[in-house]
Amino acid sequence: MKVNAQSVNFNADGKLFNFIQARLDKLELFYDKVISSDVYLKVQKTSTKENKVVEIQVNVPKDKFVVKKQCKSFEEAVDSACNSLERKLIKRKQKSRPQL
Repeated sequence: MKVNAQSVNFNADGKLFNFIQARLDKLELFYDKVISSDVYLKVQKTSTKENKVVEIQVNVPKDKFVVKKQCKSFEEAVDSACNSLERKLIKRKQKSRPQL
């Protein structure tokens, strides 16, 4: 799957991009028609510790899913967002399956 990751107003290292790629590749286990995904990494200027925001948009045929999570670290936010996307993709796969 093609993953387009962008970090807004900061420079992310390669380890983070590799982690995102690996985690999003696992989504294809749940729904094999995933076309591409866009990931936006942002740091909000707040006094709270949970200031890392990850927004993931997954493109599937005729639809797209968007999940936004805010956590203490980018890895935690990506993991949480991917868990939500897994549930959405499983639901989508069950809908598209013909009922017997």
